[in-house]
Amino acid sequence: MRAARSGRPLARATPRGQTMTELALVAPLFFMLFFGIIVIGIALFYQQQVANAGREGARYASLNSATSRCPTVSNLAPHTSLLPLPNSYHECDEPAARWPRMTAAARSKLFGINSAGVQVTACWSGYWTKDTSGLWAAHDERASDPMTGAANEFRECTVQVYGWTPGQDPNGVASSLQVINPRTRLNASGDEIRIDCARQFPLTTASDDMASSYAKSDGVNANQVSVLTCYAYRPPLAGFLLIPQTIHMTSTVTEAMEYQQ
Repeated sequence: MRAARSGRPLARATPRGQTMTELALVAPLFFMLFFGIIVIGIALFYQQQVANAGREGARYASLNSATSRCPTVSNLAPHTSLLPLPNSYHECDEPAARWPRMTAAARSKLFGINSAGVQVTACWSGYWTKDTSGLWAAHDERASDPMTGAANEFRECTVQVYGWTPGQDPNGVASSLQVINPRTRLNASGDEIRIDCARQFPLTTASDDMASSYAKSDGVNANQVSVLTCYAYRPPLAGFLLIPQTIHMTSTVTEAMEYQQ
């Protein structure tokens, strides 16, 4: 005997509610991934531009050494006896003016980025020796110590920046003045500094430079210039879905000084 049919109609299954639930769960992950790819892609492009600026600036500074017609100079002047006749030295592109020519050269090849926002600073490294009084002094030639015969001591320069030490939260702690080695980004205490690219670099001083921009044609000179470039990138939708407020991008390029006459 057949079972009696109920008078209530059978409920039809509908995927509408399930679809909305799945969309609510998946959409945030999708948009996080989508915008994350865009932000990372732009950041990589900008980082390459910052590195290009560093290469252009370092190349310009190395070519326009103290013996050129318009040199890019450090805070230390070479001894006039080292310069070609008439032993004159013209501080054309100087640190007190933030090296306008070198900075312009560094920014000249930038593409798709606010060039004015790319900061540039530099310092010079070289050999030190002891003078006749036994005092250490900058020496623009890779020679032996006249008193001991030992090889001169190579000293790396420093630059002044604003930044954060390890453990500091950039979102809750204001950046402070730091003196760092531009190649290692370490301060005198050995802390790796996160550079604040949103604040202008302070002027370097004579205590930052370890050499002049002098170069010699016979190869006994080994002065180097290090150019640090920096850019603060503020991504679109910053603060949304874990996108950081600011990404600080830095690059350092070191070049040996080249003789120009």
